[in-house]
Amino acid sequence: MEYIKNQKSAIPVVLLAGLLWSFGPLVVRYMDQPNLFPWQYIFTRGITIFLILNVFLFFEEGKNFYKNYFHIGWSGLIGGIGLGVAMITFIWSITNTTAAVTLLCLAAMPVITALLGFLFLKEKISTNVWIAIIIAATGITLMAFGDTSKSSLMGLLFGLLSALGFSVFSVSLRWRKETPKFTTVALSGLFCVFVSAIIIINSKGNFLSSNYNQGLFSLHGTLVCLGLILYSIGSKALPAAELTLLSLTEIVGGIFWVWLPFFGINEIPNNSTIIGGFLIFLSITYYSLTIKENRRFIALN
Repeated sequence: MEYIKNQKSAIPVVLLAGLLWSFGPLVVRYMDQPNLFPWQYIFTRGITIFLILNVFLFFEEGKNFYKNYFHIGWSGLIGGIGLGVAMITFIWSITNTTAAVTLLCLAAMPVITALLGFLFLKEKISTNVWIAIIIAATGITLMAFGDTSKSSLMGLLFGLLSALGFSVFSVSLRWRKETPKFTTVALSGLFCVFVSAIIIINSKGNFLSSNYNQGLFSLHGTLVCLGLILYSIGSKALPAAELTLLSLTEIVGGIFWVWLPFFGINEIPNNSTIIGGFLIFLSITYYSLTIKENRRFIALN
């Protein structure tokens, strides 16, 4: 893969990746009762991610790309499962609460990653990072108390589990830097396929939803893959702080699209979500402006 080395050229590429990801919640909102077909969604999205990334790897690395699966190691296995869990819990989160709550939980991923790095990789956490963690935790707590309905709290919990899964993925790649990253992501898609297939078979359900839903399931998986590829291409030229801030495009865009009357969703966050979300944004911005190490916390870089 030819990476972009000029920062000015890399910024719009990374922004485009975040923009593609930001349409995910809107695609979910257009689905016909996705809460009734979560495993069909996970199954189809997993197949889409697995196929697209393997085609990409074939053109990127040649016909021997499959050998990466034999060298993925424990770090790749743990990372793939972590990312798979993140994908599974995402749909459970966004179908039980607002897109804003789900996305703002995911926005806290860098500070969760820093905490996991401290616990499992013995990485030091500076005072500034601890401050960012406390601010983010305060924001999440405010969102939790803003809507105490069982469904909303479940959505918040699954959103945090999704962020934790993404963080496990990120930390596993830092644990063993030679882990093949795209292969690990493809493995996460395969993990989703196996888990959803087992549950669908045991419940004697159908593997497919309506043609309309199947198209949207595949579209979401495609957006994820294209975003990952673009992000990987542009990320090498940018320091960690800029990458973290640019990645917020996904959060801002995702909330904006489901609010924008043009798309007909009209999903407006409540006051607690707005205040809690502001604190999370403040936390990530503060974190990004104070970190000195050139570390990147979002997967493919």
